[in-house]
Amino acid sequence: MLALLMLAVLLSGCASLMQREPVRINVVGLEPLPGAGMEMRFAVKLRVQNPNETAIDFDGLALELDLNGRPFATGVSDRQGSVPRFGETLVEIPVSVSAIAVVRQALGVMDGDGAIKAEVPYALRGRLAGGLLGGMRFSDSGTLKLPEPLKTPR
Repeated sequence: MLALLMLAVLLSGCASLMQREPVRINVVGLEPLPGAGMEMRFAVKLRVQNPNETAIDFDGLALELDLNGRPFATGVSDRQGSVPRFGETLVEIPVSVSAIAVVRQALGVMDGDGAIKAEVPYALRGRLAGGLLGGMRFSDSGTLKLPEPLKTPR
């Protein structure tokens, strides 16, 4: 009887963990960092929103950013923190972009007529590491509007 009771408690605990809503991630900033050699570095600022009843603790982050359906930037951070219940926090992750990815993207933002596209599709994937289940994955996608000086031919 005790074993049956323990199993019921364990299963109800697991069920409550599975009902967790996914975190919401938005890119809110991109700042240049010093690079080395043939790479560019940026600090990607993310707003992490937690729509759950319990805080989310993390002790590391990983991030991949695709532009135009192609890999563009990757980054990792060993930053530790917590996103409060029904709260949000800003997280900064340094990312690296290879020179080849920059050239590939520069060619990819031109349409068939050689004009620069006004918007570029992006996909963001990552993981907040830590917690009871080893972390929480997140993703976001949409379009980035390019600044006017890039869109205007010279």
